[in-house]
Amino acid sequence: MSVKKLILLIINSLVILVVIALSLIFYFEFSKVLDERILYHLNSIKTLKKIQIENLIQKEWKTFNESEDFFVDSSNINLPNNKYLKAGIYDLTHLHPTKKTSIGLHKIKDNKRVLKVIPYHKIKEILLERTGMGESGESYIVGHDYRLRSQSRFFPEKAPYSIEAKTIGVLEGITDKDGEGIFSDYRKIDVYSAYSSLKIDHLHWVLLSEIDVDEVTIPLKEMRLKLLFLTLIILTLSVIISLFLTRIITNPIKKIQKSLLVMAKGNYNEKLVSEKSPTEIKAMFKALENLRIAIVGAVDFSVDIGKMNLSSSYKPKSNHDLLGRSLIKMRDKLEEFRVTENKINISNKRLLVKHLEDERRRLARELHDGIGPLLTTIKLYVQNRVEANEHKESLKEMIDTTINEIRQMTNVLMPTSIDKFGIGATLINYVENIQKSSEASIRFEDLTKKESSLITKEQEINIFRIVQELINNSIKHSKATKIRISLTEFDNVLSLYYFDNGIGFNIHEVTLGSGIKNIRERVEIFDGTLEIESTETTIFEIEMPIKL
Repeated sequence: MSVKKLILLIINSLVILVVIALSLIFYFEFSKVLDERILYHLNSIKTLKKIQIENLIQKEWKTFNESEDFFVDSSNINLPNNKYLKAGIYDLTHLHPTKKTSIGLHKIKDNKRVLKVIPYHKIKEILLERTGMGESGESYIVGHDYRLRSQSRFFPEKAPYSIEAKTIGVLEGITDKDGEGIFSDYRKIDVYSAYSSLKIDHLHWVLLSEIDVDEVTIPLKEMRLKLLFLTLIILTLSVIISLFLTRIITNPIKKIQKSLLVMAKGNYNEKLVSEKSPTEIKAMFKALENLRIAIVGAVDFSVDIGKMNLSSSYKPKSNHDLLGRSLIKMRDKLEEFRVTENKINISNKRLLVKHLEDERRRLARELHDGIGPLLTTIKLYVQNRVEANEHKESLKEMIDTTINEIRQMTNVLMPTSIDKFGIGATLINYVENIQKSSEASIRFEDLTKKESSLITKEQEINIFRIVQELINNSIKHSKATKIRISLTEFDNVLSLYYFDNGIGFNIHEVTLGSGIKNIRERVEIFDGTLEIESTETTIFEIEMPIKL
């Protein structure tokens, strides 16, 4: 389930529960209060009517009992001879020919029974008074035989006696109990009812004041409709507000999810900014943005490491930045590996150059010590043994030429002057020999310390090879007409400056051939530096430390 659906479900469920609970509580409390008020009101009416009826009957009895007037009974009630032998108040309805409600006042005067029936309309006037009883309210009387003694307002055509009312209120009232409640009346209609026993002398009735539940609960039904309408409005507003709230909450979450998916694909360039979000969401965006920046920093650092740019630095964000610390450790290991590798490479190069120079030295010695004496012997043989002067001079010239070629080869392979006179004198001699066969103007300036020089033999041989390579390139490729060379020995640095006025080359485009590559390697094996500048002219500046 999505966050949006979950929030909508939770908010609206809570709202529905709260609204329904409040509505039910309010409804039932209102219903309870309404019941109490109605029953209280009916009780008041019932009590009032009971008092009125009791007062009427007592008053009629008192007047009848104290009067000496002769009463003529017009009720057509014949009292049985064996009953009603005592004076008093009786319910004689069942003796009336038409069952008209009859409250008989009976006394004995001069051994004769005197009877008077209280006019029913007096009772009726009291009961018909329905002030405060609404449209369906009525007060009525039920006899102990469960038959009505007062006219029903709902069945005006029926004689009260013909209507039976064996209801809960009547049954309770017959047993002399007063009470109230909601139950069915003689019509089988639910009513609010207040009942009371009406017992006067021999008269035993039940007085009830009732009103229909349907009429009383009209406001309750209206309120129920209003509550239902109000509930629907609140639920509608709740859905709208919850949709708005979920949009505020879920939109940033969706944006974060999208950004995280982009970052998961390795793209860390998208910034995480949410200016219109709540404070907590902004804080979350800021934290994620800081995370993105930290990852970008780590990625950039790892890219530098991948490119073997080991001078790149990275500052861990905290003591818990395991990624940053791991990358730094990796960089340190690579740097250590690179240093070791450089040392091995330089050592290998040194060994290779040394082996090459040793081989050249050995070859030069073989030429000098082997072929040289042999040619000299041949020359002496020619001088002493060959008699024809013409052949002798021709052979001598050929042998001298061969001896000179071998001397030049031995000088190129390994000048013997290096061991005897040092690099300065060797380069002077080399330049002079080159100058003889080249039209370019070559000038060499020797600024070494001669006898007190600290330049090692290995450095001298490498300087000689470098100068050889540079002069060869200037003459063959650069078409230079002017070459200037200076070799300076400082206290701890040996500096070689080389200049030619050739056509130069683009140091960014030219593929450095084996010649310049050899120069660079010979500089590196002595921990030296090489700077090349080539535009219309070419300048090489080489420095290498003199290790004391």
